[in-house]
Amino acid sequence: MDEQKHIIRLSVSEAARLFGVNPQTIRRAILDGELTYIVVAGRYKINFESLVQWSQKKTIQRKTQARGIGQYVEKWRLAGRLYSPSEKSVDPSS
Repeated sequence: MDEQKHIIRLSVSEAARLFGVNPQTIRRAILDGELTYIVVAGRYKINFESLVQWSQKKTIQRKTQARGIGQYVEKWRLAGRLYSPSEKSVDPSS
């Protein structure tokens, strides 16, 4: 049985905050056809997967690390092994 893919969509302002860029940058990417979106009640709802792919551009990637979600990655690392997954339960080939 095929699993349905759950699509996550964000508003322009949510995407801008998440990736550390100006909302106008997101709107420009929409107009340039770089992002996949739908319009709901007159507002853009951007496909999260296309945002991640778009964010891998060098200029956006630096901003994401400095002002977007990337600035928090180091804080997410677990200091101890207490809550880390067991090595026995993790497939080493993945």
